[in-house]
Amino acid sequence: MSTSTAALTQYENILVDRHDAVAVVRLNRPKVLNALSPQLMAELTQAMAELDADPAIRAIVLTGSERAFAAGADIKEMADASLVEMVYRDMIGVWDRLRQVKKPLIAAVSGFALGGGCEVAMMCDFIVASETAVFGQPEINLGVIPGAGGTQRLTRLLGKSLAMDMILTGRNLKAPEALAHGLVSRVFPVESYLDEAIALAKDIASKGPMALRVAKEAVNKAFETSLTEGLEAERQRFYMLFATEDQKEGMRAFLDKRPPQFTGR
Repeated sequence: MSTSTAALTQYENILVDRHDAVAVVRLNRPKVLNALSPQLMAELTQAMAELDADPAIRAIVLTGSERAFAAGADIKEMADASLVEMVYRDMIGVWDRLRQVKKPLIAAVSGFALGGGCEVAMMCDFIVASETAVFGQPEINLGVIPGAGGTQRLTRLLGKSLAMDMILTGRNLKAPEALAHGLVSRVFPVESYLDEAIALAKDIASKGPMALRVAKEAVNKAFETSLTEGLEAERQRFYMLFATEDQKEGMRAFLDKRPPQFTGR
């Protein structure tokens, strides 16, 4: 793995490092396969907000360990909870803050990404996986259903038939099948998947920050709205970028046959 250049805020359940303009956030509860406790998710959303506001960071990688990205929510935290307790805790409301991250966010997944782990990975902009990655929504085996977007994102990404199969049976997808069905964008050997994800994030970070932000917004519109609304949102953002210095620099650099120097202005 690449060597980090500087540490950010220290947390108990996650690790955050810089790799030039890329931040790497690592889930760090190895004894419980990175189970997503309320404390971990509070730290994760706090770190993401900090990195999103940091102008030196242009892309973020979220990862776990080689054995597990995250094997699900912390069941001990929920086993005896009542409906009222779950409503007041609103843990899904905390998780949903990951959707507010405006910078490119890549999930680098190795090993288990089950239940909440799969849902958190799908909250990212796209997923890079190791050959050992396993994705699933096994909540049906616990007498519940996915509650952090699993039934919705999995269906949009995989289609109704496969999503229904996974959610009703609790079966998993290994990396090759996840790649074939579009759940992940790339698969790498386990020994290099994180370096590859960081290299990919560095490539993305070299692009214009405003263009990255509005490109992410436009693609999400396609995911969430009608074609007509998405096309209008895309067109507006395309025209808007002609008010930026980066648009002038990018097109002039193309004509001059030189690399662009984007500033985010």
